[in-house]
Amino acid sequence: MTTADNPLAEATVERVAPPAVLVVFGASGDLTSRKLMPAVENLALRRLLPPGFSVVGVARTEMDDEEFLDRMQASVKESGENGEEARHVWEGFGHGGFRYVAGDYSDPETFKKLKDVLDEIDEQRGTAQNRLIYLATPPETFPVVVEGLARCGLNRPANDGAFVRIVIEKPYGRDARSAEKLDATVHQAFAENQVYRIDHYLGKETVQNVLALRFANAIFEPIWNRRYINHIQITVAEQLGVGYRGGFYENAGALRDIVQNHVMQVLALTLMEPPATFDAGGIRDEKVKALRAVDVLSPDEVAHNVVRGQYRSGWVQGSEVHGYRDEEGVDPHSQTETYVAMRLKVDNWRWAGVPIYVRTGKYLPKRVTEVAMEFNRVPHLPFAMSQAEGLEPDALVLRIQPDEGITLRFGAKVPGQAFRVRSVSMDFFYGAAFLEETPEAYERLLLDALLGDPTLFIRSDEVAQAWRIVDPVLEAFEEGDLPLARYEAGTWGPPEADALVDRDGRRWRKP
Repeated sequence: MTTADNPLAEATVERVAPPAVLVVFGASGDLTSRKLMPAVENLALRRLLPPGFSVVGVARTEMDDEEFLDRMQASVKESGENGEEARHVWEGFGHGGFRYVAGDYSDPETFKKLKDVLDEIDEQRGTAQNRLIYLATPPETFPVVVEGLARCGLNRPANDGAFVRIVIEKPYGRDARSAEKLDATVHQAFAENQVYRIDHYLGKETVQNVLALRFANAIFEPIWNRRYINHIQITVAEQLGVGYRGGFYENAGALRDIVQNHVMQVLALTLMEPPATFDAGGIRDEKVKALRAVDVLSPDEVAHNVVRGQYRSGWVQGSEVHGYRDEEGVDPHSQTETYVAMRLKVDNWRWAGVPIYVRTGKYLPKRVTEVAMEFNRVPHLPFAMSQAEGLEPDALVLRIQPDEGITLRFGAKVPGQAFRVRSVSMDFFYGAAFLEETPEAYERLLLDALLGDPTLFIRSDEVAQAWRIVDPVLEAFEEGDLPLARYEAGTWGPPEADALVDRDGRRWRKP
């Protein structure tokens, strides 16, 4: 097994990218300036990029090479923390390391110009004809760009020693059918091992730590099953509304924007069996098996196990905020969901009978992403219930953001003469335990793609399984079979979501 095959390769092995060109379609957009360029800067500062590494931006906006470089440097300087330290990085890029191609994605001339620029860079900067192509464009342009690359021969390596890889952003399709159609288009131009479907959640250290927690510790894996775990809650709560993304959100909604990708990936890592090999194939095989075991809801089950909601005006952090229907770009009569809660079940040996509660929403009281596993209560308390009034079920909470770490809740005696037991927490904080600076998700994923490590990217069959779970719910939403509940901004969602878990004798966590 090579280092690139193993996401947990030894720390002593340097993971330095090979000579390559990063080609960014949608180079004038927000994703490029806010996420991709800061990632490039940080990788360069950590000396994980080779001297000749180059960036080629492609977009409709007219500008030349120098303007593109200045624009990217300015955007990173505004949001970054490296300051003067990064000046030499950008000076190095200024010697032909940043190029720009202006043109329409449907125009063959755009791709011919791109090919000429790439040939020049190979000759001048020694990038060995290696290309990482990143689609940071709106989803509707994905097929157009892919077909344009294929027409110009930019989809295949120029020689046996070179590589061409394509990174495709979410959302990957709008439903199972469109995802399958997109996959067919992509596979006409690229082999599956060239395709890197990105979900930035998988680049977060704490998401990867789910694997470390489970498979590097003998104390957790034996209790990670239906015999000990009563239920699981996955929460992806956002404290902001849709902001300037109202137009986008009208066509997406919380189910497509968060549940189909982020939530399903975290769910798969939580439910998966131990992989036979800790490489890309082993991990992704088990993730697919886990998603395949999630029961698909029938139309009647959707009505009973799913809640959709939309925020109305309210108060968040002391400020009054608009309701969703009053946001810019939103239909005043919109039926788009900004909140989803679901009750799922898993049909396999490990998890049969353990309900999985999932929720995500905009304008909730706190920004938090976590996986909480609540354990069964002890079968018998040997002391009076009055002595254990403050005792809750044991729980293990994996905090993915923002307070990255792990909390273990268990019972302990309250100091004093009387014998009383209540729940206490033992906390592990990433920031306090490790001196190493945690890389940003896009930084990790860009480097992995350059190195050819697909472990933290999504395989074609993973996409299909995630849509298989979400599609019946999506159909119920679009056909109006599920009423749209309203909730006040700054609360934890509509009352119907509380009822979803209350009827099982449980309750949502309040992080």
